[in-house]
Formats: sequence, C-alpha cells, structure tokens
Amino acid sequence: MSGKTRVLIVDDSVTMRALFTSALEKSSDIVVLDSAANADEARDLIAQLKPDIITLDIEMPGMNGIDFLEEIMSKNPMPVIMLSTLTQKGAEISLRAMELGAVDCFPKPKQASPDEFDKISDRLCKLVVAAAKSNVKKPAPRPAAAAPVAVDTGFKWNGSIVAMAASTGGVEAYMECLAAYPANCPPTIILQQMEEGLAVSFASKLNQRIAPEVKLAADGQKLEQGIVYVAADPLTHVVVDRWPGGTIRVLPRDPVKGFRPSADLLFAALAKTAGARAIAALLTGMGEDGAMGMAALKGVGAQTFCQTPDSALVREVLDAVIAKDPTIRQLSLDELGAAVLENASFDKAAA
Repeated sequence: MSGKTRVLIVDDSVTMRALFTSALEKSSDIVVLDSAANADEARDLIAQLKPDIITLDIEMPGMNGIDFLEEIMSKNPMPVIMLSTLTQKGAEISLRAMELGAVDCFPKPKQASPDEFDKISDRLCKLVVAAAKSNVKKPAPRPAAAAPVAVDTGFKWNGSIVAMAASTGGVEAYMECLAAYPANCPPTIILQQMEEGLAVSFASKLNQRIAPEVKLAADGQKLEQGIVYVAADPLTHVVVDRWPGGTIRVLPRDPVKGFRPSADLLFAALAKTAGARAIAALLTGMGEDGAMGMAALKGVGAQTFCQTPDSALVREVLDAVIAKDPTIRQLSLDELGAAVLENASFDKAAA
C-alpha cells in the first residue's frame, strides 16, 4: 500500500460505491480504503483511516454533500472530489463546491454499468492521484457578492493580447487573478479545462465578480478591449487567427496530448500570430499542457508568467513549465494579475 493514493468513497448508492471502487482500483497507484453511505459514516471513517482524498456525492440522505464538504473544509481541510449526476445539470452547485474548496467536480456516467465506468476510469484515476497531492487550504471567508465597481485605474492599453490557461483549481484562481482587472482591460482569453456544461455558469459567475465584460469564446468573435473571453468547451480548441485585429477561431479537433481545449495549441498559435505582442500566464492545473506553448511564446519575445507552485491548488503543470524554463517569472495570483496589466500598458512600453 506504500506510495499509493488512499481513497474513501462517500455515496449513498451501494451500486455506485461498487462501480467507483472498481473504476479506481484499475490504477495500480490507488487503493480504495473503504466506502461510506452518508456523512455520519464518512466522518467516522475519515478519523479512523485518514485517507489522502475522498470522493463525495452531492445528493445523500441526511446531510447532503455540499454541507458535508463545507464541514470538512472548515474543520479539517483535505482533498475532495465531488462525484454526482448534478455536476452535469447543476453547474451552479458544482461551482459552489469548488468555491467551498473541492479540488474538482467529476460527473457520474449517465448509465450505472461497468462498461460506462470503464470509459471514465483512466481520466478519473489521473484526477484522483493529482488531486490527492493538491495544496488544500481552509477557504478564506468571502463577502457577499457585489457588482464590481468600474473605477478609472488609469490603465492605457498598448495593443497587447493576453492569454491565460488553467485546469484543476482554475475556477477560483481566475476569480482572484482577475479581481483587479479594469473595465478597459486588454483583450484576454482565459482557457479553463472543465467538465461539459460548466462553462456558462463559470462565465456568468466571473462576470459578476470582475469589472470587464465576460463572454464565452465563439468562432469568429473579434477580440476587443474590455472583454474577457472564456474558452472552456471540452469539445473544441481555441486559437487566434492574427494580431492585431484578430478574431477567435474555434476548432472541433481531437484532443492534443489528451487535452481539449489545449493550452499548448492556443499559446503556439499566439506565438505565430502575435509574437512579442502576446502576454501569457499559466495557472494551477494537472499534466503538462501549456509548458511547450509557453516556451514557444518566450522564444518569440512574448512576456510569460506562471503562478507560484506553492500557491497553486494543483502544481503539476507549473512544475512542468518551470522545468522547461527555470527563469520564468513565478508570481502569486494577485501579483500575476498586476504584472499582466503592467506589461499590457503604455506606461510599461514607455519605461
């Protein structure tokens, strides 16, 4: 058992517990310690077994999964992945779970059969192993959401285009990184790898939190100042056809090294179309997607940044980009947002 990721499954369905156990134990890196049918059982097993990570259903008798997640994160924070059919239709609930500290939300297959669970096993196992190593902290208290105040920050855009990419942990990271973005921000594409059906709710919530307008990326959109474009459709890639005066192109192509939308593809396209007029940042996430693209951007003179690994929920992709380029600027999320704006302003160009 040494070195394996130790998992506790929490789900009120005996069938689901068995199917998820089978799916997870297909990985030689995972051992399922036990399963619980409700929050009371789970609470006892967590204390007894001390798992590395738990998978948690949203709909359960007694205390529901969201309330139990909030209890876990407030008392003894640990990695949690939400597993529920609600992650497909109840996107608001999924985003709430991530706001409370869940590492990610993963949809149950629509059919509770071994064949369907075999299809998701590899993806789920990779997520569980990565999430178990995540930097989970007690969520900071957040005041009631209020409309962002569009103040005059004096920002003067110098014509640069901005692209950011994230996967696991990115929802909350973007909320923090873009918090100080002015209403007249540079055209900014934020790529977020997430489950199908979550993009609309994510864009809507971000639109409520930051001063610029937030839109879902769509084919043929002209890139304009004052707009943040969310590229989060897991069925397509997003690139920029030219710069300046560019438009977004949406490409329904196969995943690139297992990722779609691909940060490597977006960054590599920007290296060709925008060159030194591009600014790119890589935030929390799994795997290595984005590391090669960032190297391509730096090679043509673009400004490149990444979140400090120690501040990220999941550091895998950040370790990968730093391994390729140890000189890349590593910044906390609030510093990163400020650095992007500095490099996209005329003041920076004149300095």
